[in-house]
Amino acid sequence: MDYQAPIDDMRFVLHELAGLRDVLALPGYQEVTVDLVDAVLQENARFAEQEVAPLNRVGDTAHPVWDDGVVTTSPGFKEAFKEYTQAGWQGLNHSAEMGGQGLPKLLAAPANEIMNGANLSFSLCPLLTDGAIEALAMVGTPEQQKLFIPPMLEGRWTGTMNLTEPQAGSDLAQVSTRAVRQEDGSYRLTGQKIFITYGEHDMAENIVHLVLARTPEAPKGVKGISLFIVPKVLVNDDGSLGKRNDVWCASLEHKLGIHGSPTAVLLYGSGKGEVGEGAVGYLVGQENEGLKYMFIMMNAARFAVGMQGVAVSEAALQHATAYAHERVQGQALQGSDGPVSIANHPDVQRMLLTMRALTEGSRAMAYCAAAYNDVARNHADQEVRAENQKRYEYFVPVVKGFCTEMAVEVASLGVQVHGGMGFIEETGVAQFYRDARILPIYEGTTAIQANDFVGRKVLRDGGTVAIGLAQEMRATLAEVKAIQDGQDKQAFNVIARQLEAAIDAYEQATQFVLQRAPQSPEAAYLGSVPYLMLAGTVHAGWQMARAALVCARHSAEGRSTDFHTKKLATCVAYATLVLPRAQAYAAGILEGQVLASYSGTV
Repeated sequence: MDYQAPIDDMRFVLHELAGLRDVLALPGYQEVTVDLVDAVLQENARFAEQEVAPLNRVGDTAHPVWDDGVVTTSPGFKEAFKEYTQAGWQGLNHSAEMGGQGLPKLLAAPANEIMNGANLSFSLCPLLTDGAIEALAMVGTPEQQKLFIPPMLEGRWTGTMNLTEPQAGSDLAQVSTRAVRQEDGSYRLTGQKIFITYGEHDMAENIVHLVLARTPEAPKGVKGISLFIVPKVLVNDDGSLGKRNDVWCASLEHKLGIHGSPTAVLLYGSGKGEVGEGAVGYLVGQENEGLKYMFIMMNAARFAVGMQGVAVSEAALQHATAYAHERVQGQALQGSDGPVSIANHPDVQRMLLTMRALTEGSRAMAYCAAAYNDVARNHADQEVRAENQKRYEYFVPVVKGFCTEMAVEVASLGVQVHGGMGFIEETGVAQFYRDARILPIYEGTTAIQANDFVGRKVLRDGGTVAIGLAQEMRATLAEVKAIQDGQDKQAFNVIARQLEAAIDAYEQATQFVLQRAPQSPEAAYLGSVPYLMLAGTVHAGWQMARAALVCARHSAEGRSTDFHTKKLATCVAYATLVLPRAQAYAAGILEGQVLASYSGTV
């Protein structure tokens, strides 16, 4: 089964749920038309399906090769990346002033989903480059922006994010890479970084590493971290390339999945460059403010990784659906003249409906979050911008955490649909499961997202955003309850019952977190991941309920199509197969006070 971009569902979400026309009416997007958005998605899909998707299996079986610090990427990757950047995809939603195309994040989200659905390993390189561009655009000096951003937008250079060290893991307080200021204002960095995605490769002539390090006088902990630009090859004032810097790829990691993506161990100060010992770096912003700056890049990457979860889920869904209709095995439940396709068996139908419901619900939630970001950046009213910024920040950990955990479930169900053949590598379905498994880990584990969600997004504002969203969900619930006529009345009754119970669970859990966290933080944070998953479950379910209302409107107006029939079925599937999980999550959270007293027994 070859990957095909789900353009119809993307269009539906953009127009009916995420408010594309409202976004295009914002200042700065006046020249972006609905027709242009459609043309961009169509061309993006063509490129991804024809040029990038065929390399997915190639990267999984023909891994990048390391040889004395030099990395050769999987066959075809270098050529595809050149075509990708020459077509302008790297600059899709970066500002025109910087050399990008300045298109909305609401358009970049489906475009990035398409690329990741076609080939997750390939798409990691532009994803990290996007983050580096965004960080420098917000906190770099004008000189740094002029020197480093245009080549990345053009694809001549790529970007990375260097946080993790062997002894530190996710605990950035333990970062020990050292940066010593030189007389000319530059710094010399020494240390080791691990798990650096596309830290070394042959797809571009230079790599711009954004590196967390400490100066000798820095305070201990995260307050003493600074951020540095460390190019693989030094850059002259005129933008030309100079000497090879002292940053060296010591090895590549051997991973469970994303085999086509070179994950590097980098040594700073190995003495193997042309600049003497110590990698030459340039301070970004102020000393000891590095973690704050890096969060700009991390938040961009976290949303993008959430979109990767949606993308891998879509690819796994397509693969499983095609196989279920092709694989003939067993009699139909009501009897048949002979074997039927397994798509006729009830439990296979349940698995496929669950996969589709999770994928489409997550897509809708993520695209709506992208729209919040566009409004936050471009609306004329400062108060509206601030409100939408809070909402976008609220949704970043939810999109990252829920959509990636969802991807593992969907990919696992895809293997199950294939039965024994799903465990055989030649079918290709196992790759989705292996690739998806990294998504809840990198750019901050699900627990890190959940802790951020509880501490910075709910407690910090006293639950204002969460409570406001619950009120909007109840308004949608009232609309669903109002549908009492038509052949789909029973479907809307089911959606209403389950959505109401889910909103109740969400409100109860939110109040528990707000009330208990100050007195019993162990209880609140023991349930932080269930609370994040509860939020994702309910918010995606809210969007599916809104989608069902759109289907009802089209039906009442006599404009219903096969797409709307299938979409309504998916909405009912989400309500029956996914939304009931919200009550279970809430029960686990509310009983957390008792469980916390036993947590030390692990």
